[in-house]
Amino acid sequence: MAIITWNDSLSVNISEIDMQHKKLITMINELNDAMGQGKGQEVLGKIIDGLAEYAATHFRTEEKYFDQYGYPDSASHKKTHAEFVNKVSDFKKKFEKGQITLSIEIMNFLSDWLRNHIMKVDKKYSRFFNERGLR
Repeated sequence: MAIITWNDSLSVNISEIDMQHKKLITMINELNDAMGQGKGQEVLGKIIDGLAEYAATHFRTEEKYFDQYGYPDSASHKKTHAEFVNKVSDFKKKFEKGQITLSIEIMNFLSDWLRNHIMKVDKKYSRFFNERGLR
């Protein structure tokens, strides 16, 4: 069952970034489904690795546009990206060492962060980029 469902309210009106957000949502939902099915640690580890790697790719895309278009809130936005990467990296390390299991608490963090990041932080750049022709 999906923990996050894409809808138009999540769109930032930039097709490349919307596609990446949809992929991140799909990956979070896959992780949630695997957890619900009691998949083994190895499978869960691969899914969280993929999620972390794809998030980093997505952040690079956004940051490329920040630099290219001179986005004024770039430094603050990049800081939120770094905080997310550090948090997921910490989850991953603890998971690999057997110190934590993937739990609903971690899933809630991932889904809440993504939803809040898109709705509050990413939406701020939507108009800025659209006015400069990025769609």
